[in-house]
Amino acid sequence: MTDIKPGFPPVVDLATWQAARDELLVREKAHTREGDAIAAARRRLPMVEFDGTVEVTGPDGPVPFIDLFQGRDELVVYKHMWYDGAPHQGQCEGCTNAAWHLRDAVYLNARGVSFAVVTTGRWPEVAAFTAFMGYTQPWYSVRGVDGPAGGEMGYLTAYLRDGDRTFLTYATTGRGNEATNPTFALLDMTAYGRGEAWEDQPEGRPEGRHPCWYWRTEEDGAPSWGPASRAVPQWTRPGVTAETTLGRDGHCH
Repeated sequence: MTDIKPGFPPVVDLATWQAARDELLVREKAHTREGDAIAAARRRLPMVEFDGTVEVTGPDGPVPFIDLFQGRDELVVYKHMWYDGAPHQGQCEGCTNAAWHLRDAVYLNARGVSFAVVTTGRWPEVAAFTAFMGYTQPWYSVRGVDGPAGGEMGYLTAYLRDGDRTFLTYATTGRGNEATNPTFALLDMTAYGRGEAWEDQPEGRPEGRHPCWYWRTEEDGAPSWGPASRAVPQWTRPGVTAETTLGRDGHCH
């Protein structure tokens, strides 16, 4: 075939494709084994004890942080960044990406691990936002709470409990947070990948755009980070309307 669109992968017969696929599989298996080795090293990290009685605020008012364990021994927390006073469409699109993919923690719970989202937003704002988004996972405000329970947002953290004692065992941020989002792994399997400029693309492929360019869209679905855009999941919410501003008056924290 000679009429293949420019930038498409070359067309070969199935046997040739299988040989190339098998060659790549060797590297994929090595990558998996290295990931297993890193996870083993992660399990051998030391831990930091902290005061689990520090109060955070949820739908029932102030509660001790240890309550987030829900009686289980392990806890994973996503620390959601927040724009004070911003309307729903102005809240952090990166953290929306993470939280939306973790709406249901039943498999974590089955393994004996609880999950919660914390943020520095004032509770009334947080409650309104979570209701709008339809989130069912536990959310809490850690406004004014120092780490490890609070502290800097934008992190995925893991904790361990021993009776009334609580410990921080792991924390990651940046691309470490990609563990929350299977969309990344699926896009990495496609011919065009994530469509971001940093990716190593074969010659002729579409030019990549800025990282995360598809995380916000306008009402017609066109990717945009302009004032009329929303984080993609928000367009699925009942009664959502187009707005003209993100309403961000300060920095995300």
